[in-house]
This record gives sequence, C-alpha cells and structure tokens, in this order.
Amino acid sequence: MKKRLLSVLLSTAMVLTILSGCGGSAETAETAPAEESAPAETTETAEETKEETTETAEATESAEGDLAYTGEITYMHFSTSEEAEGNGGSDAHRTMISEWEAAHPDITLTQEVLANGDYKTQIATYAAADDLPDVFLLQGMNTISWVEQGLVYDMTDVIKNSPYADSYNMDYLVPFTVDNKYYGLPILTGGTCTVIVYDAALWKEAGFDEFPTTWEEVEKAQEYFDTIGIKALGFGNQGQWNLNSCFVSCLGYQYTGTQWFSDILAGTGNASFEDPEFVAALTETQYLFNEAGIFNEDFNAITNEDAREYYIAGDVAAYICGNWDCDYIRVNVDEEKLANTKFAVLPKAADATKYEKFQNIGLGYGFAINAKVAEDPDKLAACIDLGYKLTGPEFAAYVGENYALGGFCAGEFDLSAFSQFQQDFYNFQYVDNKGCEIYDSYVDGSVWGVLNTEMQEMVNGSIDPATVAADTQKAYEAWLGN
Repeated sequence: MKKRLLSVLLSTAMVLTILSGCGGSAETAETAPAEESAPAETTETAEETKEETTETAEATESAEGDLAYTGEITYMHFSTSEEAEGNGGSDAHRTMISEWEAAHPDITLTQEVLANGDYKTQIATYAAADDLPDVFLLQGMNTISWVEQGLVYDMTDVIKNSPYADSYNMDYLVPFTVDNKYYGLPILTGGTCTVIVYDAALWKEAGFDEFPTTWEEVEKAQEYFDTIGIKALGFGNQGQWNLNSCFVSCLGYQYTGTQWFSDILAGTGNASFEDPEFVAALTETQYLFNEAGIFNEDFNAITNEDAREYYIAGDVAAYICGNWDCDYIRVNVDEEKLANTKFAVLPKAADATKYEKFQNIGLGYGFAINAKVAEDPDKLAACIDLGYKLTGPEFAAYVGENYALGGFCAGEFDLSAFSQFQQDFYNFQYVDNKGCEIYDSYVDGSVWGVLNTEMQEMVNGSIDPATVAADTQKAYEAWLGN
C-alpha cells in the first residue's frame, strides 16, 4: 500500500471546500487574452533544499514589489461571465483578475475559461499530456496524483512566506497537502455544497411549517404537490458530479458517521465502499430518486442550473444545490418568493443511525502553478503575485462585504448590513449546522469517476447499489496500489 498524506486530515476537526466537485456553471467557453498516492520517495540533498528555498524566497520577495516579468501567463479556470452573475466567489475572482491585469499592463494574462464540467475534463486532458497552463485551479481529488507526476509547483514556502499568512485558515489547505507540503492556495469561497432551498409558503400549503425532517414526510408532501402539478424537489445531475458532491457525500454521513470517511482517506483498510452502511446510503439514494417520485423526472438529463430555474419558476417546491446557486436565486426571484425562501439540511433517512444536521462545506479548489514555471524566476514571481491577489485580503473583503462569504484569507464584515435571506444563509453555513467533508475533494478522480458514472445509472434503476459499491471499491484499491 502506498503511503498516505492524510495524517494531517485526521487531526482536523472539520475541513472546509466551493464547487468541489462543486460549482456548476454555464455551458459556454471563453478565451480571454488580456481581458492519496503520495509522491514517489525522493532524496534531496541539503544543497538542493537550500537552492529551492532560496528560489522560492526570491520569487516571493519579487511578488511583493514590482514585477520584472513582461511576457505571457496562461490561466485556466471556470469563473465564466454567466457564473459570475450571482456567484460571489466567481464575481470576486473575475474582479480581482481585472484589477491585477490593470496593475500589470506589461503582462499578458491569457485566460481559458470553461464551464465547470468542461473544465474538469479539459484540465485532466492537459495534465495527461503534461501540458498544463502556467496557472490553473487544482481540484483536491487530483492533488496527490498530479504531485506524484511532478506537474504541480510546491507552494509551501509561498504560503508560509506570504504577507497574508497570519490571516490564512490553514484547515483549508488539507486537500492540497502531500507529505506536509502545500501545492495550492485555496481559492474562491468556502461554503456549503449541500443545501435545500425551499419555498416556505408552498410547504405550508402542504402542511409543513418548516421543511420536513424525514424523507417520509417529503413523500407525504408530494401527495399535495401532485394536486398542483409540481415536484417537491429539483435536482440536476447531467454532469454526474452533482449527485456525489451535493447529495451522497452528505447523506452518506447519516449512515457512516464521520470516522468512516477519515478511514477511507487514511487507506488503512479499516473502511471500504462495500461496507453495509455505505451500501445502505446508496440504496436510499436509489429509492429517493428512482421510486419515491419526489424529484423532477429529468434530473439526470439537466444541469444544476436548469434545476435552479425550475425552483425560480415554481415548478418545484425546493431545490438541492450548493452555495454558488443561492445568490443567483436571490437576485432572480421576486420579493414575495425571496421572503418565502428558506434553507434546510437533508432530511433524516429512516434507517440511518448516525444522523446529525450535516451539510458538507469547504474549499475544493486551489490556485496552482505548473511546475515548469519555476524555470523562469521572474515568471514564477508574477504567478505567485497573481495567486496572492486572487486569494488575499482584497478578495476576502469583496466577498465579505458584498456576499457575506469567506475565503482562505480571513475578512471582517457587518452581517447586519445584509438582507434576511443572506443572514439566514450565512447562519446555515457557518453557525447552525455540522460541517462534513465533501467526498470528491479528496482521494482521486479515478475513484469518483467510477462512482459518479455508475450512480447516474443506479438512480435510473439500471444497476444495483451493491454493484456500484463493489466497482468503486475496486477503483479505490487500484488507486491505493493494492
């Protein structure tokens, strides 16, 4: 079995990921010029270590002052203009990019901007060809394997020597940590990946003063919703990641508790995807989507953005989504619906024995630098400077003051200045409910690729949960090196 990095995680009470797997976006692409497998064991001489530290220190020092670099930097991300409409993290991200470009007119920042699902596919293609852009967004589940391949620059000293280091939330670094070294600056905003947004007026009509606390009650409410021609819940799983990131990786904790996923991460053999508790979570998922009749029937054919529009239009009484959707909903519903829009955790499954008010939350992407960039110290300094800008105090202030959200760098804002909707959502994410890890911010894409693909078939009824669990376990063991 290969050595694992996650002793760090096991001592962390709660690890926070957006978009993780999370963070859907529009179906368009933009090109905007100037607009745990641990790494293989290596032995590094003291002189090599000294040279590397000196190189990073020089780059960091340069990043804090004027930049010597005057060439091109390529940057790939998924903050499309469409996504930035109502998504605080993406809005701030694009704003910080524009400010950085304006401050450095001698540097051409060429951006490849894709919708989230397309981004995942394309960045993996670039990684497989060892052709990553200069800077990019690194998803937690890819960290170990890409570090092992030597694709990602070691940012340990960049982070430790950052002028903003004292304000960093170091827990956010866990998905980007290998052998106690850091490979990404956690980027965008830390928020929930699983929230039920519901129309309280519609649920009151169905007989519930608040969103139901059990799935049986949701099914009961559907009897009323059938009479007015709508569904209880909206969901979109066209991209396959949604069912993992926004549902199963939260519902699963009701069955397994928190230790199970910690054991999966540790890779010690104390947990398996074939454990009865996890199979039971898959079984409940299949029932709810395939038999209970509470979701829009086209959930596997539409995106999460499409399902979001169902909620706005009143075609569903509630919508399961992530934090990135909530500000979009806020600015696209009328005043009456906005006043009636509330937030809830997933209901308790009848046979779940470890239920708590779980919502998975965190930062699933890091700003990363292609390892090849280190060959040009001036270019490296410019890339580091961009990373500081996109994750530092200006970003934190922007999302805090405009969206009541937080990022890697701590910020302060007056919560009372926000609408009741925003205050309620802030409390949902950061105060009232128990945070748990998002599955696909960890382990490896080869594992989640199997689970996500087969779960999409499973909720259509074409494959059974036990088979999904067994196939996922095989992929997991292959990744572990067993």
